[in-house]
Amino acid sequence: MMYKNYFVALIGFFALIASNYKSDAADGLALVYHAPGGRPINEGLPIGNGSLGALISGNPECERMTVSEDSLWTGDENPGGDDKQMGAYQYLGDTFIQLEGQTNISGYTRSLDIITAVASVDYTAGGVRYHREFFSSHPAGVMIARFTADRKGALSGVFKMVDSHGAASWHDGSQLIIQGTLTNGLNYEWRTELVARGGKINSASDKLAFTHCDELCFIIAGATDYAMDPTNHFRRENSHSKLPAAINATAAKSYTRLKREHIRDFQNLFNRVTLDLGKSSPEQMFLPTDQRRLMAATNTDPELEALMFQYGRYLLISCSRPGGLPANLQGLWNDTNTPAWHSDYHANINIEMNYWPAEVANLPECHVPLIDLIRSQVPEWRKTTAASKELKTPDGKLSTRGFAIRTSHNIYGGMGWKWDKTANAWYCHHLWDHFAYNPDTNYLQQIAYPLLQETCEYWVDHLKLLDDGTYVVPHGWSPEHGPDEDGVNYNQEIVWDLFDNFVKASKVMGKENSFSAKISQLRDHLSQPGVGSWGQLLEWRHEKNGTNAEPKNPELDTPNDHHRHTSHLFAVYPGHQISSEKNPALLKAAKVSLDARGISPASDVREWSFAWRTALYARMGDAAKAHGMLQNFFYKRNSTLNLFGYHPPMQIDGDFGLTAGIAEMLLQSDEEGGLEILPALPAEWPTGSVKGLRALGGGEVTIKWKEGKLVSVSITGIPGTIYRVKYGGKTLRVEIKNHKSAKFTPGDFQADSKTTSVSQ
Repeated sequence: MMYKNYFVALIGFFALIASNYKSDAADGLALVYHAPGGRPINEGLPIGNGSLGALISGNPECERMTVSEDSLWTGDENPGGDDKQMGAYQYLGDTFIQLEGQTNISGYTRSLDIITAVASVDYTAGGVRYHREFFSSHPAGVMIARFTADRKGALSGVFKMVDSHGAASWHDGSQLIIQGTLTNGLNYEWRTELVARGGKINSASDKLAFTHCDELCFIIAGATDYAMDPTNHFRRENSHSKLPAAINATAAKSYTRLKREHIRDFQNLFNRVTLDLGKSSPEQMFLPTDQRRLMAATNTDPELEALMFQYGRYLLISCSRPGGLPANLQGLWNDTNTPAWHSDYHANINIEMNYWPAEVANLPECHVPLIDLIRSQVPEWRKTTAASKELKTPDGKLSTRGFAIRTSHNIYGGMGWKWDKTANAWYCHHLWDHFAYNPDTNYLQQIAYPLLQETCEYWVDHLKLLDDGTYVVPHGWSPEHGPDEDGVNYNQEIVWDLFDNFVKASKVMGKENSFSAKISQLRDHLSQPGVGSWGQLLEWRHEKNGTNAEPKNPELDTPNDHHRHTSHLFAVYPGHQISSEKNPALLKAAKVSLDARGISPASDVREWSFAWRTALYARMGDAAKAHGMLQNFFYKRNSTLNLFGYHPPMQIDGDFGLTAGIAEMLLQSDEEGGLEILPALPAEWPTGSVKGLRALGGGEVTIKWKEGKLVSVSITGIPGTIYRVKYGGKTLRVEIKNHKSAKFTPGDFQADSKTTSVSQ
């Protein structure tokens, strides 16, 4: 059992830590606090293995772990699009570990090391030094909490589980078990095994009492009978049978081994990218994260900014693994059964932003859950689309091909508020992006291409032909802003993106036929974004100010329009329709629009808005404003104590969006082999390096810079790949040959339009 070779394991554990893992203080990659957390979702330390997560509060007297499982959802297929029927993301409940003798607390620290994905709590009480560790293991499929003290027999108290839906717990030996059924018939179970060294465990009806123990280990497992399979109404058989086996297998291993396997699995993903943005001041490094964050809003803290980049990667690894569901509005974490916006999948920016960093930040596996969920929902979405009178074709017929998506949806094919008609095409952007970064033609043929084609067929049927020969999306919108009408540029740009990606996919697949030619022609005849009277990129097809002003909202399309959404800038980022090379005049107009949106407290900007604007300004080459948007995330009104985004209330998309935005400041790529090095490097990061960012086409890039100037670049990629690398207005042709890597310095770039080759 777990403690059979305890002392040997303990020696091995400390040797492992000393030899293999850097301290969180050395790397600066830790969230550190000197007080317990309050409300879990705002202050708890998040851990997760992709599907099972918890928020750690760290109270000395009574530790609270708020436990979530990603498939615990109410609601159903809901073909009518009723927001209430769509249901909401739930949480399993809380575990409480009540300890005796926790008085006269001193030396308290609560931390989350995002290098090892281990949370810890340390303090002294009554002359005894206590230590706790928490992690959620992907290899083991369980969460583990370990309590120790530097005095034998110091751990006495009671363990309880409280189900969020009121289901009663019962004990089976040293386990507490809860089983329940939601209103939609979804069955769930969660259980905890308590393993102790020394002392005694006494079982009562709904709790476990432990007395004079030297060490405690809590093993938590949870599951539902949900399956990402519409053919069986999203259910599976014998879903709970794996829990006892997972707990027994975990209890049979030493804690040292379990932690080592967890760290190895996590770091296999996390260690692919390293980032150094320079050193913070000793004063900044000394502060706990809650105070440090507030100072960082007005005083640049480069190590905290690097932490935010890596925190987004940490969170994505922790809440989005193959086989599980994708990150929702709160990622994986929850502390209420009535979360804001159902904690759903919001298809007009939020779910997409969650996955912006997946490819560029070298976590392509973490993109898979989103792709899997889309595939599982499509059969139900087709039915709802075909029956909707709101989605008739321009000639008045019901839809017969493809699917559309409402702004919000659940995990059962059910949808809620308002059709976001081009969300189907935005989802296809992710299907294509996964291929563009990972050129796997089997994936393209079997998964992405059929859905791209089906969505193109939908838009062939639904586009409206105008008298001037251009095509528009009928009765669209610019989320969540202004009137619904034909040819809204948010819709136009996303359909252009779909068509362009489909044409490229057809070429890769050798399917350049009459249908792909039709899509190419339609793409080239879509209504394009225009430029307005004050130099702005138009949000609607026709300008709204002046004689066309909206009576209910006269500030639309004026410099006084400070809306949180920048939907009409999709074509700049994450799209690729507008760029400095393709159409600099439109990029200039997009910047006029973005500048006018404003960031003052009186404006409507939210945490995810700052993240999107970080990436947008990076694409525009404005390093100072890109950094300013990033820095705004640290204000109290924009982020929580545990560095989650704060809309308010909490939502997680801004964390992921900032990771992607920082990546865009350091590296940009296109599907024609273009790479731009340090396109938006701010003065606040004069010296630094990044290793492992990914470029379109499958390359990995390492960049070093000093005093604001490039020092060196290394590209590792697929042999035969040719990159057109830009830096400081100069261009270099780089070919990846047999050794799969190329290294070069600023001296290799040419000052004129000619290019040279460097290969290794």
